[in-house]
Amino acid sequence: MRLRAVLSLVALGVVLVPAAPAAAASDALGPTARGHGGTAFGPTARGYGGAVATVDKVATAVGIDVLRKGGNAVDAAIAAAATLGVTEPFSAGIGGGGFFVYYNARSGRVQTIDGRESGPASMTKDWFIDPADGKPYDFNEGRVSGLSVGTPGTLATWESAARKWGTKPLSQLLQPGARVAENGFPVDATFRQQVTDNQAIFGQFDSSRDLYLPGGQPPAVGSTQKNPDLAATYRLIARKGTDVLYKGAVGRDIVRTVQHPPVSATPIGEWAYPIRGADLRMSDLANYRLRYPAPTRSDYRGLTVYGMTAPSSGGVAVGEALNILERTDLSAASRTQALHQYLEASALSFADRNRYVGDHTAQWKLDRLISDGWARQRACQIDPAHALTKPVPPGDLTATGCTPAPVGGQVEEGQSTTNLTVSDKWGNIVEYTFTIEATGGSGMVVPGRGFILNNELTDFNFAGTQGDAPDPNLPGPNKRPRSSMSPTIVLQDGKPYLALGSPGGATIITTVLQLLVNRIDLGMTLPEAMAAPRASQRNSAGIQAEPAFHTQYGPGLEALGHTFGPDVPELGAATAIEFGRNGRVIAAAEPSRRGSGAAAVEFSR
Repeated sequence: MRLRAVLSLVALGVVLVPAAPAAAASDALGPTARGHGGTAFGPTARGYGGAVATVDKVATAVGIDVLRKGGNAVDAAIAAAATLGVTEPFSAGIGGGGFFVYYNARSGRVQTIDGRESGPASMTKDWFIDPADGKPYDFNEGRVSGLSVGTPGTLATWESAARKWGTKPLSQLLQPGARVAENGFPVDATFRQQVTDNQAIFGQFDSSRDLYLPGGQPPAVGSTQKNPDLAATYRLIARKGTDVLYKGAVGRDIVRTVQHPPVSATPIGEWAYPIRGADLRMSDLANYRLRYPAPTRSDYRGLTVYGMTAPSSGGVAVGEALNILERTDLSAASRTQALHQYLEASALSFADRNRYVGDHTAQWKLDRLISDGWARQRACQIDPAHALTKPVPPGDLTATGCTPAPVGGQVEEGQSTTNLTVSDKWGNIVEYTFTIEATGGSGMVVPGRGFILNNELTDFNFAGTQGDAPDPNLPGPNKRPRSSMSPTIVLQDGKPYLALGSPGGATIITTVLQLLVNRIDLGMTLPEAMAAPRASQRNSAGIQAEPAFHTQYGPGLEALGHTFGPDVPELGAATAIEFGRNGRVIAAAEPSRRGSGAAAVEFSR
C-alpha cells in the first residue's frame, strides 16, 4: 500500500485516510484508516467475515466493498486485481499474467489457474541471441523490445475464475477499476520513484511518455494520475468480452505494438540499444489457453501446504525446502542455527529448481523434488557447524545418498510483481500473484489502450546455463517461461490455516519460505513474521539481505561461514491471511516495505 493523501472513492462510498506512522511490529492493528462501516485499513486487521490484503489501499477498499455487497472471495480478488492494474501499473495489469490459487470451502479442494504468459509459436531457443555476433543480448536490450512480450494471460484468468467460482460477471467486476482510472488517484513517492527509475525507457515511446512523463518529467507527488485510455479499455472489455483482446481490436493493437514498437521521433533521454520488434501474431493471442494443473502439495509439521506447479517453480522450491527443514526441530534451535538451516535449505532447493524445473518438466521429476525421500537425500548435506560452499550443485534425481550432480546454474529474475490475498465469510480463499515482470515491464504502453506490456519472456534463460546438461528454461514455441511466483495456501486438519504470497522475482520463494518458518517454527505472530527482517539465499556466493537482518544476524551466520552480498533496502511485499476459530481472521500486509500494504476485514473486532 502506498501512504496516500486523503482519497475519496465516491463511486464506492469509501473514504480512506492516510496511515499514521508505524507502531511496534506486533501491534494488533498497526496504523489504521477507517472506511465506511467501521472497516479498518492498515498493515494488519483482525476481525470476522471476509478479509482482503493487498499492496494498495485503493485496491483493498475495492475488494472489501465487493465482499460487503455480497460478492465472494473470487469476485473481490478480481475487482481488486483490476484496480491494481490502475494503481500499480508498473507491476501488474492486463498486459501480463500470473497464477491464481483458490480454496473452495464447500468441497475442501485447492484448485489453480495457470495464466502465465506464453511465447509466440515462432519462438526458438535462439530468440535472445544476437545474430550479429552469436552472443546473448544484454538483459535490457532484450527487455525493452518486442522480443520480451509474451501473450498476456491475466484477462483470461479473471474471466475463467469469475465463471468457475465467482458470483458476479467480469463486466461488473471491472467497473471499480475503470472508475479509479477515470477519476484518478494521488501520486505518492513510490509511484513517482518507479516512473523516475524507468524515465529513460518510458521516454523512448510516445504512448508511455504521454501517460507517465507529463511535461517530460515524472508526475509530482500529490498530483492526480488519471488513465482514461485504460478506463475505456476496461469498459470495452465489459461490453464486448475478453475476445476483444484475444481476437479483436485490443489484440490487434497489442500485436502492432510488439511488431512495430511505438518508438518516439523525439525521445526523452538516450537509450543504449536498438529497440526491436518481434513476431507475435493474432494467432498467438487467439490460440492462448489457460491451464488448470493440480497444485503442489507437501506436509510440514502436521500442516498441508499447497502451491503452484510448473511453469512456476514456487510450489516445488518452497515444498522441497520445507521438507528439508522438517528434519530439524527449528523451534528448539538457536535463532542463528534456525536461520542457518533456512538459508542452506533454500540454497539446495534453488540448485534443484534451476537444474530441473521448467515449463515442460516431467511430472515424475516434480514429484521427486517435493518428496520426503528427496529431502532426506539433500538434507544430509547440511552441516550445523559450517555453511556449504555456494553455489551448491543440484542433486542427481536418479542417484541415492548425498551424491551431487556435476553441474549447477544460477538464474536472475525481475523484482516486480504484485500479490493479493482474499477470503470471504463462507470460507473461500484466493491467493493470487500476477505480474508484468520487471518494474515497468517492457516499457511499452499499448497506444490508446492505457496498459503496459509485459517483458515476461526475459524470464527464459537467454542461453544455456547447465553445461552439457539440458536447460529446462530455454525459449521455445508456445512455451511459458519459468516463474518464482509462490501463491500458497496452508491447511490444518483440512481447514484453512494460512494463505500468503509475495512479489519479488526469484526472492518470492525465499520470502514465502521465511514467512512460513517465522510463523510456524519461530513463534512469531503473523504481523511479527511479516515485519521481521529478511534474507534471501538463492544459491549465490553471497546472501542478499535487508540491513536489519545483516546487522542482527550477520555476525552469528558469518561465524558459520556464510557470506553476504551488498544489502538491499527491502525484500518482497507480502500479503497474508491467518484463519482462527469461529471465523476469526488476521489479515496482514507489509508495515513498511514498498510504502506499506493495506489489510482490512469486513467486521473489525
